[in-house]
Amino acid sequence: MARSKNKETAGPAARMVAFVVRHMRLRMGLTQDQLGEIIGYTGAAVSAMETLAQPVSDEMLMQLGQALGDDVEFFEGMRLWVRLERLPEEFRDYLLIEQKALSMYLYAMNNIHGLFQTDGYARAQISGGYPPLSHERIEELVLARMARKTNFDRTPMCHIELVLDESALRRKFGSTEIMREQYLYLAECARYKNVTLQVLPLDIGLMGENAGARGELNLVETAEHTQVTYMEIQDESVLVTDPAKVSTYAQRYAKIRSQALSAHESLAFIERLAGEGT
Repeated sequence: MARSKNKETAGPAARMVAFVVRHMRLRMGLTQDQLGEIIGYTGAAVSAMETLAQPVSDEMLMQLGQALGDDVEFFEGMRLWVRLERLPEEFRDYLLIEQKALSMYLYAMNNIHGLFQTDGYARAQISGGYPPLSHERIEELVLARMARKTNFDRTPMCHIELVLDESALRRKFGSTEIMREQYLYLAECARYKNVTLQVLPLDIGLMGENAGARGELNLVETAEHTQVTYMEIQDESVLVTDPAKVSTYAQRYAKIRSQALSAHESLAFIERLAGEGT
C-alpha cells in the first residue's frame, strides 16, 4: 500500500532521477541486479527506485553518481531537489534560504531546534506526533532533517546562534539514552567555532520580563545580506521579508539572547543534564 502511494506522490525530482538511471543503466547494458551490486544495493532496491515504489535515498544518489560516472554532477545537483521533495511544502522555501545563509539566529522553546537534533531524537519526535505518519514518511523526514547538518561545515561558513528555552531541554523524547545523546551532541555543537549556544532559564520571568514568551523564531541573513524571519506553528509556517517586521523580530531576538545564560554557563548546564542520566 505504501509503495503504491509513493508512486502516486513522487515529485518531479524523484521521477527525473528514476528516468535518468533507467536510461543510463540500459545504455550501459546493466540489469537492475548488476547495477545494484555495483552500488551496494539489491536489484529489488534499484527496481523500487526506478518504478518510484521507494523514494531514492541520499546515500543511493551518491553511489549512483559514482557508478554512472559521466553524470556525477547531475546526481550531485539532484540531491538537493530530492531532499526538498521529502519536506513539507511550507518549509521548502525556507530551506533554500537556510542552505546559503551567512548567519542564523534561532530561538527554540518547544523542542530542540531541528538543526541541532540527533537522529534518535528527531525520529522519536517525528514518530510521536499526530496524526501518526507511516514508517516510510518518518524515515524521509529524519533523513531530510539530518541532511541540514551540512550548515555547520560549509563554504561560506555560516555563523549560527541558538537560544534554547530550558523547557525544550527538559521535554523528553524517546528514552533516557536518546536524551543523553542529544545533550552530549548539543555540547559538541556548542564547541564549534561558528556556533554560539545559550539557554534561556525557566525562571527568567521571575525577573519581571521574558522576551521569548511569544514563541519561537528563526532570523536568517541571506546570501544577499538581507534578513528574513521564519516561524512555524501547528504545521503552518510564515516567511517574513518585510524589513520593518523583520527588524522587530531581530530586536526581540536580541532581547531574548540578553536574558539567556552565557555561552559558558549554558554549556555547563547542558553537560550537567547529560550527567544526571535524565
